[in-house]
Amino acid sequence: MEKITKRLLSWASEVEAQTLEQARRTSELPFVHPHVALMPDAHLGKGATVGSVIPTLGAVVPAAVGVDIGCGMIAVRTQFTDDDLRAGGRPLAPLREAIEAAVPLSAGVYNRQVTPSAAARVGELETKAAQDRVDPDRYAGNWRLQLGTLGSGNHFIEVTLDEADRVWLFLHSGSRGVGNKIAQAHIAVARRLMEQYWIRLPDPDLAYLAEGTDEFWAYVRDLRWAQHFALLNREEMMDRVVGCLADLMGEPVVEGERINCHHNFTQKEKHFGREVWVSRKGAIEARAGQPGLVPGSMGTASYVVSGLGNPVALNSSPHGAGRRFSRSAARRTFSQDDLRTAMKGIEYRDTDAFVDEIPAAYKDIDQVMADAADLVEVRHTLRQVVNVKGD
Repeated sequence: MEKITKRLLSWASEVEAQTLEQARRTSELPFVHPHVALMPDAHLGKGATVGSVIPTLGAVVPAAVGVDIGCGMIAVRTQFTDDDLRAGGRPLAPLREAIEAAVPLSAGVYNRQVTPSAAARVGELETKAAQDRVDPDRYAGNWRLQLGTLGSGNHFIEVTLDEADRVWLFLHSGSRGVGNKIAQAHIAVARRLMEQYWIRLPDPDLAYLAEGTDEFWAYVRDLRWAQHFALLNREEMMDRVVGCLADLMGEPVVEGERINCHHNFTQKEKHFGREVWVSRKGAIEARAGQPGLVPGSMGTASYVVSGLGNPVALNSSPHGAGRRFSRSAARRTFSQDDLRTAMKGIEYRDTDAFVDEIPAAYKDIDQVMADAADLVEVRHTLRQVVNVKGD
């Protein structure tokens, strides 16, 4: 850990000067308490740095959560082994294709109807909306059809193997279009309020909402609903992936463990003697003994971890590898052949649409985990055998 300033602590051994400057600006907001914790995977974000933990007193910054509210990971450990998966020389392409058919992929692609498996979860979200006075229909009238869909970018579904060759199912997604529209709406409200009250900020995207105002509580209600949507979205997709594996194996999947965690969220916590709102933008909660998931990039290792409860890091850990190259820079630098080389031995859909997700566009996940040695303990290291992504 490096003390950048009194209000900014960093666990990142590799971090750009521009990213540090962005995090420093955030740390100097007068309501930050006691400091911003910068995670090993930190990189430049919109307003607030991706890979930062921002505790605040009496205010929240919507951009410190980001536009994919509740984005996170879910993983399931099955009873199967690699030998079971490939018994009799079984190819893995049919499993990938079955997953691609079961889960709608890519930006703006949703279910055509509410599936029977999703209906109960949709009902749960409708009940929560009514109880919490939230109206998701005003943001996205088709949000019910979004439940159980992946999206694009760095979202993925993987079949992986741990150090004992046990099969794990692993996926990454969030609150989809409805969460994005909720976030954008409240970021705009915060910016309007800053202009209305002549509040000058080092970055307009650090606009905040003051606790106790109607605008603050409207955001918190919508935020909590979107976080729950994201969690149930992952559960729904995982159930479909479990079904695909069961069909392939000809027997039900026995789940030895299921872990589901956010890495873009805000919640009330107590740190250094004060009740604060902790916004984790690209970071997971890592209380002592708390299970968590830290994915690598496409084609690299991912980790099942247990939190160490580091108080200085605000009980947090990194959420992944963190980008080295922007998407446009990655496309200028790498080719589809480079991606094929990086994905050798992994079943995936071979397309140039994924070039900007090549592992070399991201930080070294092994170095990220080394930097996080005092934040989490690694329980399992997972290697991919099947990768599913949206364009």
